[in-house]
Amino acid sequence: MNTKPATLDSDRQAGKFLDSFNLDSLARNRYVGVFLGLIVLGLLSVTYRESLTFLFQVWMTDENYGYGPLIPFISGYLVWIQRDRLIEHARNGGCWWGLLLVLAGAGFFIIGEVAALFFVAHLSLWSILIGSLIMVIGVRGVKSIAFPLLYLLFAFPLPTFLHLDLSTQLQLFSSALGVGCLKLIGVMAYRDGNVIDLGPIQLQVVEACSGIRFLFPLLALGSLCAYLYREQWWKRVIVCLASIPIAIALNGLRIAAIGVLVELKGPEAANGFAHLFEGWVFFVVALALLILIMWLLAGKSSAGVRRSWAELLSAPSSARPSVLGRCASTEATYPRILSPKTLCIFGILLLMTLGSTLGATRGVAAPTRQSLVDFPLQLEDWHGEPLAMEKQYLDALKLDDYVLANYQFGALPPVNFYVAYYSAPIKGRSAHSPKTCIPGDGWEISSFETVTIHSGIRNQSLPVNRVLIQKGDQRQIVYYWFKQRDRLLTNEYLVKFFYFWDSLTRGRTDGALVRLVSSIMPQESEAVVDLRLEEVAKLVSPRLSQFVPD
Repeated sequence: MNTKPATLDSDRQAGKFLDSFNLDSLARNRYVGVFLGLIVLGLLSVTYRESLTFLFQVWMTDENYGYGPLIPFISGYLVWIQRDRLIEHARNGGCWWGLLLVLAGAGFFIIGEVAALFFVAHLSLWSILIGSLIMVIGVRGVKSIAFPLLYLLFAFPLPTFLHLDLSTQLQLFSSALGVGCLKLIGVMAYRDGNVIDLGPIQLQVVEACSGIRFLFPLLALGSLCAYLYREQWWKRVIVCLASIPIAIALNGLRIAAIGVLVELKGPEAANGFAHLFEGWVFFVVALALLILIMWLLAGKSSAGVRRSWAELLSAPSSARPSVLGRCASTEATYPRILSPKTLCIFGILLLMTLGSTLGATRGVAAPTRQSLVDFPLQLEDWHGEPLAMEKQYLDALKLDDYVLANYQFGALPPVNFYVAYYSAPIKGRSAHSPKTCIPGDGWEISSFETVTIHSGIRNQSLPVNRVLIQKGDQRQIVYYWFKQRDRLLTNEYLVKFFYFWDSLTRGRTDGALVRLVSSIMPQESEAVVDLRLEEVAKLVSPRLSQFVPD
């Protein structure tokens, strides 16, 4: 009669022993996973040390991206709450297709390092992360956390040329919107490029007032709200996209409000705490408008009443398996850590780390050249007067050598000549294209085209970007091009490509921006000014090779 109970007791003891063994194995498996994860983080930290350092510096110093440190934590939390579902995907096995993204990320890393593009290096890190996850948890697993992974892109600053171009367009639009709002309330205001003329006082809409500081964080916040919004997909899209016009419109209103305060209290109202306070007030208003849109779009429950915010906003999660389910089998509940896929990832990361360490010690050739301070000031009948660039511009441009001078022939208007030389394209530093810098100080681009003129060298033509700019009644024509070794380029993207190509094939990345500017006098035509610029271009072009070697 005691046989059956004894058997049950024996089974219980065996079950406890098995559970204890599996718990210990699971713990060891997790410890191994944490240890290998730390190794991966270490390899990535060494490989991307320059890019990550730059990223942290941008977060800490650039107010446009001050929200950046929050993005990884938000993405990490959204992934963490789905950890059990991800473990289940990992148990089912990853996918070798992720290797293509890992290799693409390694290729981006090489391009970013050689061409000195931080944004490409950031994309490399993101691509390797996505590819590695596909190899570990599979495509379905990555789809389940697609938003947190895409959300990480908000942490990366835009490439400099895209940021400047977007900022310029927003400055012009915000200026026009601000003037329109001022006129609606009866304040006389006129716009001259990015300058708002209030009569005795002029307001310049600088880059800090372009609205990017509203647009980027509000777009990131709107995207997060749309992800958490438990409504139809089209309503979520509206919530996400609504942040763009809200940010732009409120920035225009903010500029108008500053204009009113300046009109009432004087120029000091445009600076200091009042300016900062207005920015925060309008951002809170923007957030309130976003919440209002979500409330208006929200549907009603089955009972016919409006749903609560707790029902409207929630993050997806996965139910945790029971303890018995987790302990029944170590292999069934926790993925295999060491597999061919994970070993492949470790191998690629190790090679990248070694390559980045060796590449850091590899320099580029420093060609023999004359300093631009020795550039001749007498070019046949044209006499040059050297000019000094202010320190604030030198700090921003971070160039290695430059010449700035006004060349004049007789009573003709002068031609401003500028060359910015860079010995190597250090990340975060490159020649600032006039296309993005011209709109500052109130100038507007009236026309932009690429033309070909004579270079002053036998049988050689010179492609230049011809830009007609205007500020009020003033007009100027700008010629500019890039001299990259023996190449004469007008396209900024090609400049970056040949940085990469020549670094691999020639071991050189030096180059320069060349710019000529002359004003159109009231009695002159554009054709006369073109002839003046072409004449100076023919004189300076043959002499540049001594200072910017081929």
